Amino acid sequence: MSADTSSAFARLLRSQRVWDTELPAFDPDAAPGEPLPLFEEWFAEAVAAGQTEPHTVSLATADEDGLPDVRTVMLHGADADGWSFATHATSRKGRQLAARPYAALGFYWPAQGRQIRLRGPVTLAPPEEGQADLHARSTGALAAALVGRQSEVLPSRAELARASEAAWAHAEREPDAPAPTWTLYRLRPDEAEFFQGDARRQHVRLNYRRTEGAWLKELLWP
Repeated sequence: MSADTSSAFARLLRSQRVWDTELPAFDPDAAPGEPLPLFEEWFAEAVAAGQTEPHTVSLATADEDGLPDVRTVMLHGADADGWSFATHATSRKGRQLAARPYAALGFYWPAQGRQIRLRGPVTLAPPEEGQADLHARSTGALAAALVGRQSEVLPSRAELARASEAAWAHAEREPDAPAPTWTLYRLRPDEAEFFQGDARRQHVRLNYRRTEGAWLKELLWP
């Protein structure tokens, strides 16, 4: 990269601003005693604020050697059993979760200057629940699952096109077709942090920690 290009990038980077909107107030003293109700409330408020794709979330895992990895996935649900996402058990993240069944999720909703961070052990939902979740989604989602081979080396785009066309035809012909490696995972958080940005950088960070029989709430320095 030339010096001029590097300088132009630095100027462009420094010119970016965050939270160019009025941020909501957040009173941590009024927060519920556990994280799920607050998550549901913040999610609804993100949708109402026009946040794009609020159901997308960064999923962080570690491989057999403890090296970190991260990618964006879609949230499939949140309830007393945990926060759910899905992938092929044979994919890179599926293999990592098999080796180290502990992960972190990170939501970022800039429309309101909010982040939510969760981390905890990950378990597999029963196979029938994973298949039911898949079949409740779109034809395209089923077709993608039927293609499979996620994270494997792809010889060419043409091969992907052929496999995808065949999978779409299969999904349209058989909307209940099973995708054996498609798996629903649940993260049951040990910790859940709710971050509310503040224009004066007096950010509010409310952290929930699971203890025996209850959740402990604590504030963190921003």
